[in-house]
Amino acid sequence: MTRSKLLAYLQIVRLPALFTAMADIFLGYLIVHRSFTSVLDFVLLLLASGGLYLSGMVFNDVFDRHIDAQERPGRPIPSGRVPLTNAIGLGSLLMAGGVGAASVVGPSSLTVALMIVAAIFAYDWLLKATPLGPIAMGSCRSLNVILGASTAPSLWSGHHIGIALALGVYIVGVTWFARSEANAGRRSKFQAVTGMLLVNTGVMLLISFVLSTKNLGNPLSVLMLFAVILLVINRRLAAAIFDPVGPKIGLAIKTMLLSLPLIDAALVLFITQRVEYSLAVAALIIPALLLARRIAVT
Repeated sequence: MTRSKLLAYLQIVRLPALFTAMADIFLGYLIVHRSFTSVLDFVLLLLASGGLYLSGMVFNDVFDRHIDAQERPGRPIPSGRVPLTNAIGLGSLLMAGGVGAASVVGPSSLTVALMIVAAIFAYDWLLKATPLGPIAMGSCRSLNVILGASTAPSLWSGHHIGIALALGVYIVGVTWFARSEANAGRRSKFQAVTGMLLVNTGVMLLISFVLSTKNLGNPLSVLMLFAVILLVINRRLAAAIFDPVGPKIGLAIKTMLLSLPLIDAALVLFITQRVEYSLAVAALIIPALLLARRIAVT
């Protein structure tokens, strides 16, 4: 495979964003176990999440191929660099691998993986252009965190559910904001501001969890981390809202997505009180940033 071919396949899976999905698995697993009690289960959950996330990116381009042919002809499928049959095969293989890895972990992990598959197709195929599209995308993120926690004795109760929902709200906001890139005028401004409010609401829900939860870590350092993250994100959002040009909107979206490992790392620090675990999660932003120089996150 030539370098240009390889780059096309890396573009269709949007490889930099993979590391944000991996951070969710760290978070979900450590919420319920506080340490790596089973390295094998943890690795399988990482593989499951990675396969499902990457497959969702591929099928996104499969279902968008006609729109991309008009609006983004340089994308891998409309440009011909990735044949449609190859894209469908790659997406199917990644999805099957993700579901298979989850099934090895156990029935609860398999159930969540299948729910993610349903959410992926609901977004990519049916709901993307509707008001329910951002909610479907947010549910993918929430379920990914729950997938990381799926070896818990009680899967549908506990801190991981509230945290997963808050991160889902955050991604709903990112998705709403991203829609402003495709629109113009007052509608675009409304979508951008709504997205900004939802993103901040998601983070504030996480902050309220930190403030209201006793017998875990020291909230002060975690709150300071959240303050820095909010400052960086809102600076990019404000710049894009006041001057809604493509590069600024794209940079704001990229900043919100690549901030996810840092948000997850702050929560891991609070829950586990293990600096090394938090640093491991935060380090996932390094390959994401390096790859994002060559490969688009969205």
